Order: sequence, then C-alpha cells, then structure tokens
Amino acid sequence: MKDVKQTLLDRVSIRRYEREPIPREDMDFIFEAIRNTPTSYNGQQFSVIDIDDQNLKEELYGITNQKQLKTCNRLLMFLADFNKISKLAAAKGLVMPPIESRMDGVFLGIIDAALAMMSAVVAAESLGLGCNCVGYLRTADPTKIARLLHLPKGVFVVCGLAIGVPREHPDHKPKESKSLLVFKNRYRDDEAMLDELVEYDEIIKHYNQTRAGGTSDNDWVAHILDYYRHACDYRLLEYLADQGFVLEQ
Repeated sequence: MKDVKQTLLDRVSIRRYEREPIPREDMDFIFEAIRNTPTSYNGQQFSVIDIDDQNLKEELYGITNQKQLKTCNRLLMFLADFNKISKLAAAKGLVMPPIESRMDGVFLGIIDAALAMMSAVVAAESLGLGCNCVGYLRTADPTKIARLLHLPKGVFVVCGLAIGVPREHPDHKPKESKSLLVFKNRYRDDEAMLDELVEYDEIIKHYNQTRAGGTSDNDWVAHILDYYRHACDYRLLEYLADQGFVLEQ
C-alpha cells in the first residue's frame, strides 16, 4: 500500500483499465473509507451506487461518450440523498423541514457526496488502483440517468468515479502554484497574480503540446472557458425540480 504522501501527490486521472477484477477486500476497504467520511451534522446526506453491471456501464457510456465508464471495473455513483432521512422522519411521525427547497440543502448533499468521493479516491489510489472522476454523469442527460439508476425523489447524481487496474500511466498535469491556491488571512488579488496566471497558462499550453498519449495546442483559460460555455446550456434546475429539489432560496 502506498503511503499518504505518495497517494496524494502522485495521483493522475486514469481512463484506460485492465480487465482484471478488483479484489473484494480492496473494495471493502474503499467502502469503509467512504463510510468514515466527515459530513455536515453527521447527517450523511449522500449515498453511493456501486455499478459492476457491464451492460449498465455501456448504457452510461452511450449517454456520455466517456470511455472510462465502459473500461473500468467498478463505477461508483455518488449521490446527494435526502430520501433516507425523509423516510425515517415519516416513520417516526416527524416533520421534515423543507431543506430540499433551499440552496443550502443542495450544498449539503453535494459537499457530503464530494467528500465521500475523495475518500474513495484516496483509498483506491493507496491500493495502486486508478481512478477518474466523471462529472459529466451529472449533466449529460440527468433525467435519463436518474431513470436508469431508479433514483427516488430527494436524490440526485453529484459525480461518478471510475475505478480499475490502470492500463496507462499519463503524465502528471501541472497544477497552479501554491501562491495561486493558498492565501494568507485574506484573498489575494494583487497585480502579480495576473502575471503568475499568464505564466501558468503557458505551462499548460506547453504540457498539452508535449504530453504523451496525444497532444493539442490548448492553453488553459480558453479551453476551460469552452467548458463553461457548454455548461451554460445545462438545465439542472429543471432536473433538480424533477428530483424534488424545488429551490426557493
């Protein structure tokens, strides 16, 4: 097993996997790491669907065109989930506050599910497995995916996590410098920040031009803005409403 430093600092996104299965004890360790995730109020406002059905993975691949979904051994779907606590409250005759109609309720579910996913990533990576976080499962066709996964009201997809034995070893992507990510006591917004951002943009462009496994001329900022433009067409409020999250404030 890798140590914590190696696990966290050597992590890369894996999209191609070997066919060999993941040992049951390794998956049990990943699930225990997920169970021990810190959550808001200890409310545990999340659930996970463990997908090993190849036909279902192929269907999800058909929706997203994300190849890692059909090549991974296991696909974990991380969900914001208020269904479970609503059921228990009703069974005990308790009134469920309208948390699903509040933006903070959406935040609660998203944050808890995201923390749980990172617990799974660290656990899987420490075992030498490869992972890829697939946010497009949240947005590609959320209504169809909710139907495929039989999601009840009060539950929505936050992100998917593909896990498997790596078949590739991608180059490590350059990240922003610590000075652009970690600020002291207040938000940093000085003139030098722009110079560092321009420098980082060039570093990413050089990485994309020289990396193994396929090159491009993409820089950082224009490439990310393209994703933002695409994301502006998502109709997530309608989907959330379908899942019982009719937001009022």
